[in-house]
Amino acid sequence: MNENEKKKLLYRANYRGFKEADILLGGFLKENIETLTDEELVQFENLLEARDHDIYGWITGALYVPANYDTPILEKLRAYRPTF
Repeated sequence: MNENEKKKLLYRANYRGFKEADILLGGFLKENIETLTDEELVQFENLLEARDHDIYGWITGALYVPANYDTPILEKLRAYRPTF
């Protein structure tokens, strides 16, 4: 993924409209964008196609994760702990 695509992805992760998702998704990507593989970045991009409340529920374990979103990047998001 080129730098312009990464910037767009970072913007999408930070401005979701659901503050908790902004914090988790945006914070995670900001901290990890340079170390994620292209495959992981594609998985993250695909994850952003889902509804914010669903993503948040999958990360917190409150909702069942559909197979197409049950990816290694979601596992990394589950392990992420934002710092304030």
